[in-house]
Amino acid sequence: MRYLLTNARDAFTNMAIDEALLINGKPTVRFYKWDPSAISIGYFQSMIEEVDIEECKSKNVDVVRRITGGGAVYHGEGEITYSIVVPESFVPTNIRESFLFLCSGLVGGFNTLGLEARFAPINDIVVNGKKISGSANTRRYKNVLQHGTILCKLDVAEMFSLLRISDEKIRDKAIASAEERVTSIENEIGEIEEKKVINAMIDGFERAFDVNLVEEKMDEKERSLAKKLREKYASKKWNFKR
Repeated sequence: MRYLLTNARDAFTNMAIDEALLINGKPTVRFYKWDPSAISIGYFQSMIEEVDIEECKSKNVDVVRRITGGGAVYHGEGEITYSIVVPESFVPTNIRESFLFLCSGLVGGFNTLGLEARFAPINDIVVNGKKISGSANTRRYKNVLQHGTILCKLDVAEMFSLLRISDEKIRDKAIASAEERVTSIENEIGEIEEKKVINAMIDGFERAFDVNLVEEKMDEKERSLAKKLREKYASKKWNFKR
């Protein structure tokens, strides 16, 4: 099984790459960053209802709709994003069990770093009762794509400044609540180099999936698909479809 370390890309390119990998179907674990920072929303969400578009523009933050479900997510400097593509036959048919299986590699990676992590249904990983990773997945083209966050550092106030929350008091309560419910690697055990975090996750996935992960590059078909798909992810038609 291969893994990809792709350079930091804009939101539209990142989502285009994930879908290109899904279409091509080669079993893959990918790690990536976002430049500039971004808000991604779930496939079924409304961009207008969820995101403060003008605030994002003023702060040079991308906004993009994912192919997967779930809620709005802030992808900042303190986060590493992972994605997994495998055949449907590789995972349980039950959604909850498939999340458990695919997230087990992350749990192992966090444990390797010295954290006591566990899976929290339906799609989170928690440390000391606080969320440190969330994921979303979809099944298409007879394959499964799952992607999600690995929180190295946390900036809850920045995240909520970009979401559409009308009342300042509600915003303050939301920030306080999130700080009580969400954590990061830095909050738990101090700052760790991103390379060390990624290597721990690679080790976790190898043990969870019983595979050897070998670093490779995207193939020509995937690069071509991603280039075409980026046009979709950058379009208003896609991002504001609901």
